[in-house]
Amino acid sequence: MVEGNRRRYNAHMSKAKHVSETPATQFLRRNKVEFGEHPYDYVEHGGTEESARQLGVDEHRVVKTLVMEDEHSKPLIVLMHGDRTVSTKNLARQTGAKRIEPCKPEVANRHSGFLVGGTSPFGTKKAMPVYVESSILDLDTIYLNGGRRGYLVSIRPSVLTELLRAKPVQCASVD
Repeated sequence: MVEGNRRRYNAHMSKAKHVSETPATQFLRRNKVEFGEHPYDYVEHGGTEESARQLGVDEHRVVKTLVMEDEHSKPLIVLMHGDRTVSTKNLARQTGAKRIEPCKPEVANRHSGFLVGGTSPFGTKKAMPVYVESSILDLDTIYLNGGRRGYLVSIRPSVLTELLRAKPVQCASVD
């Protein structure tokens, strides 16, 4: 009995180190995108500050994937530096919407297919327009969620415009 428990414990521990496929990584592989995998220990409400600290990278290079909606409840994705917030007024002005606001977590989950804290712009359940803070495109490497809490992928920012047709916007404000 003790031996069986030990085997189950060891199997569990080895699984914890392995990062399994997500819809996001499947999308990246299908499109032949080179990416790095960066698992970390997910901390509830830790955000990009916590993931950047654990991975030893600048939080400015960690990009948040935010699911928002316009006044008609049409969803959209905004990609923003981890150390910045989105000015929804500036975003609305640049996208031609009257109003944009963050989705409630359960609504964001329905649109993206990902849990909040594990949302990736790649492999979403619904196709949504993607907007990216333009200065993100100036970086050489960025880190975004890989479709699971506690898991970032590193890519070239040009992948955002090439594969997601992300439209550059200027809507950042300092946290």
